Amino acid sequence: MKRLSALPILAFVAMMGFSSCSTDNSLEETIAAKDLNNPPNVKVIEIEVLELINQHRISIGLNPLLDHSVVKAVAFTHTDYMIEADDISHDNFYQRKESLEVNAEAVSVSENVAYGFSSPQSLVNAWLNSPSHRATIEGNFTDFDISAEQNENGKWYYTNIFIKR
Repeated sequence: MKRLSALPILAFVAMMGFSSCSTDNSLEETIAAKDLNNPPNVKVIEIEVLELINQHRISIGLNPLLDHSVVKAVAFTHTDYMIEADDISHDNFYQRKESLEVNAEAVSVSENVAYGFSSPQSLVNAWLNSPSHRATIEGNFTDFDISAEQNENGKWYYTNIFIKR
């Protein structure tokens, strides 16, 4: 009997492993409910990036996006993951997407990531000069937020997530 009751749990764990786009299974990115309710403090660099993105959107006739604490918390988990992995990536994107669908009522999710930029203007300029990143910035979204964190060497890592509710 106990083997049969464990079967659904094992199937769920196996399915979660296949749904991730992670390339490194040794580091797991987790998005716990407690993390979603306690986003990290906002940094000046993050505010400046969000303002620059909204200024760009407004300049081309798009709606400004609202900041969203759940989006920030989810972005933070990924930025922390990238620092720990010492790699910039979109690993585990589908876990972040599913978390935002459930916890922020998102119907559409996209993200931009970056590393090494020390000023908000240089970061946003780089994203705007990249067709895929620009498409995300100019996409049909309602909310967004960003996590900017420094590694032990002072290099900045960024995760900017956009959602449509």
